[in-house]
Amino acid sequence: MIINRESYINQLKEKKHNGMIKIITGLRRSGKSFLLFTLFYERLLESGVADDHIIKIPLDDLDFYDYREKIALYKFIKSKITDSSLYYVFLDEIQLVDGFEEVLNSLLHIKNVDVYVTGSNSRFLVKDVITEFRGRGDEIRVYPLSFSEFYSTCSDDFYTAWAEYCTYGGLPLAAQMKTHKEKSDYLASLFSKVYLTDVVDRYRIKNKKEFEDILNVISSSVGSLTNPARIEKTFKSREKSGITNKTISAYLSYLEDAFLIQSVQRYDIKGRKYIGANKKFYFTDLGLRNARLNFRQIEETHIMENIIYNELCMRGYNVDVGVVEYNTKDKNGISKKIQLECDFVANMGTNRIYVQSAFDISADEKKKQETASLFRISDMFKKVVIQKQDVVPHFDEDGILICSLKDFLLKTEELQKMFV
Repeated sequence: MIINRESYINQLKEKKHNGMIKIITGLRRSGKSFLLFTLFYERLLESGVADDHIIKIPLDDLDFYDYREKIALYKFIKSKITDSSLYYVFLDEIQLVDGFEEVLNSLLHIKNVDVYVTGSNSRFLVKDVITEFRGRGDEIRVYPLSFSEFYSTCSDDFYTAWAEYCTYGGLPLAAQMKTHKEKSDYLASLFSKVYLTDVVDRYRIKNKKEFEDILNVISSSVGSLTNPARIEKTFKSREKSGITNKTISAYLSYLEDAFLIQSVQRYDIKGRKYIGANKKFYFTDLGLRNARLNFRQIEETHIMENIIYNELCMRGYNVDVGVVEYNTKDKNGISKKIQLECDFVANMGTNRIYVQSAFDISADEKKKQETASLFRISDMFKKVVIQKQDVVPHFDEDGILICSLKDFLLKTEELQKMFV
């Protein structure tokens, strides 16, 4: 089964010949190698690039074992460059080369070479590469399948596919499996034997149980505000644990660096500033999160919010959690400050949209509750409420776009026109 991941292909096409190293990052098993070595490779051939001008080196293949040594790798690439025409160099699992940074730096000096690398091992984190290639590395972040990509692979109706996606996520191999046992065994094994092993080994974590306990807490609180200090108090009161705030912060950063979770800051919309230590954490793939919890906590409201967050990120938005503060008086006339939450403040360049994830707003009181924060935002950026139920996309009398989850996930271009 071939899933044409057009958004990533377009990004790669736009970044061709820009004089920078294209760094394809993301969660392991999310499809980075297939994107580069199959989909992008075929597009280059279709555009007229000669096959012998595309140098493909999958370093995890034993046929290329000798080139895991940096000098041997560099000399091999140089030997393939025989004329002044442009060459494309694909290096998969570059972290297997000790000192790969020197190889990439050297390739930057060859004018007729366009370099693309992938790395999924936790030794190849984006922060490491960007530090080494500051100003010369161009990142393409690859996510598991979006819902629309996943939906293109199945013949189910929308709501059946939605339930499947909420449960098992979007890792490409999991999406091709048929039974619950196949999917659940694969995801659980992947989590414990690949992702956790990578992180534990990289950071030499001695107390693995403590680390996994923190992971369980985050898995159980998707979309909830928390911070290391709050987690520390929970562990001290319930587990009688001596884990410190500093250790918890480090563990969370390790999980982010491995692309398993993403933290989202709170943004004061009126004050135009980031506030407080509280953050929300979302999983890059919900199938992995659910497998971690043995599929016991599949709360659709929180999962829907997580999926909307991931979709916004995949579409190129920088996303924060919005906070709207205002002053009011209680029944005794005493002033008090109220904070309302806007689920997401999504920015792309100078464009911004405010997004509310609302499972059900069929009742007037529920709609009033879900839109309360949007009413308190006085700027003129577009506001949208995404509800699970089917509805024709429309602006209500207050100028808020109401759309269904189905349209948000599958009719991106049509909805985008409504924001213009």
